[in-house]
Amino acid sequence: MNFKYVSDVKKHLTEKIIPFWENLRDDEFGGYFGFMDKETLTVDKKAVKGCILHSRILWFFSNAYTLLKDKTLLDNADHTYEFIKDKCLDPENGGIFWALTYDGRVEEDLKHTYNQAFCIYALSSYYEASGKKEALDKAYELFKLIETVCRDKDGYLEAFTRDFKPADNEKLSENGVMAERTMNTLLHVFEAYTELYRVDKNPEVGDKLREIFDIFKEKMYNPVLHRQEVFFDMDYNTLIDLHSYGHDIETSWLLDRGLKVLNDPSYEEKIAPIVVKLAEKIYETAFDGRSIANECERGKVDETRIWWVQAEAVLGFLNAYERTGDEKFLKASESEWKYIEEYIVDKRPGGEWFADVDKSGNPTSDHPIVEPWKCPYHNGRMCFEIIRRAQ
Repeated sequence: MNFKYVSDVKKHLTEKIIPFWENLRDDEFGGYFGFMDKETLTVDKKAVKGCILHSRILWFFSNAYTLLKDKTLLDNADHTYEFIKDKCLDPENGGIFWALTYDGRVEEDLKHTYNQAFCIYALSSYYEASGKKEALDKAYELFKLIETVCRDKDGYLEAFTRDFKPADNEKLSENGVMAERTMNTLLHVFEAYTELYRVDKNPEVGDKLREIFDIFKEKMYNPVLHRQEVFFDMDYNTLIDLHSYGHDIETSWLLDRGLKVLNDPSYEEKIAPIVVKLAEKIYETAFDGRSIANECERGKVDETRIWWVQAEAVLGFLNAYERTGDEKFLKASESEWKYIEEYIVDKRPGGEWFADVDKSGNPTSDHPIVEPWKCPYHNGRMCFEIIRRAQ
């Protein structure tokens, strides 16, 4: 299937996003530099190196190589893998740390389930790109860790100390609540397991995907409001009236991808209606014809246009078009890409994407171009998915 923005997206990937991240490679201490200032595009070579950032960079270069077959991309993936293997993973207690100093010492030793999941996601893609069984083995070590330590009988837990004692979930709690379970962590455990199952088809991983589908349907999804709830206590009671537009449009296509990878008709029947409802609700509620807002908390909409939310909207609307055939979704996806090109992409030499803009498209904050959460994952994945779906 051909979409009219495919050539523009491929050019953007190869001429903007890939070169930007290649230029952040740290050949002295390993990994990639962890911070770039928004105003001057200055790299801080002594900034903290987030482990989530590095998992996402490994995932990015692995997928870029798998798609484009450029050996330089595999070399960047190899470079990232060695840094994660040697510095980010804890050889004593298992799991991946939260953050390192610029020269590879442990800066923050929190073990978060979300972070473990992203490393599985990255290692699975790197295994596909490189063929290194060691990477797959390490992904399974983290899978077993999550399933034995980072969950209970009802689902997945959040944050732990270095030796996996329970800790406060400050990293993935916001909006004035301290959550014991989050939709966001579950979503990215699901995403990681989807990738692991895709590259290895382990039945045990497939069974965990089915369990997570059930949690989404029975605990996270609100069938009255056609949205996901976000923050929960241990019994899955929602803690706040919050509609996260970006997470819902992202979830709509990630659930659909999981359905395709799992290929279980019984779950297609259960989950496919939710996929469509989530996308429909975002189209009706959050899309203004060009872009989507951030979220709605207690009835008040945050109109900020966040970089990753726009990238996920391109994909979520495209996926909804492919599933339903409704042209409104294709037009919405195309409009989102035009908005990104015009307002989110930093057109300065040496820039990438702004972190956020206001409703009119003006950069409004001092949020950096690169920091532990600002990475080539959402925008890179948007490019990969569009190119692959057009093939």
